[in-house]
Amino acid sequence: MTQTPEPAAPTTPLHWKLVIDAADPHAQADFWAAALHYEAEDNSALVQQLLDMGALPAAATVHFHGRPAFRDLMAVRHPDDPYDKQRGTGLGRRILFQRVPESKTVKNRLHLDLHPGPERREAEVERLTGLGASLLRRVSEPAGTWVVMTDPEGNEFCVA
Repeated sequence: MTQTPEPAAPTTPLHWKLVIDAADPHAQADFWAAALHYEAEDNSALVQQLLDMGALPAAATVHFHGRPAFRDLMAVRHPDDPYDKQRGTGLGRRILFQRVPESKTVKNRLHLDLHPGPERREAEVERLTGLGASLLRRVSEPAGTWVVMTDPEGNEFCVA
């Protein structure tokens, strides 16, 4: 006699963040917060608590926009998503920039596509260039039209 498998338990979607290596996580956070109309996370209460407890050395912190921050990490989050008010950490769409010692050397294996729409594409490319992005190339093929750009540290992204 064949047994019928048990029905799968309901699943809960996982929280996630995209982590990007960076030479200067704070500058990258400023660029991407402006590019995406996101907000840089404010972890100052958590950083101060860890400093006060002696769990975080002062050398592991910097001042970012006038408040204490982690030296090697800075995240941006969607302004409409929930966040932990005590930690300042987003609970939705986030990008975390982490300091690494080596510089970028090859093409990204993962990148962001920004979708302002064809009618706003050129204005968005101009705005992003003003923020510090560089234009790599324009692509027009049967599948669509988009612009390949790089952020201030050379990470590729597309504007479709």
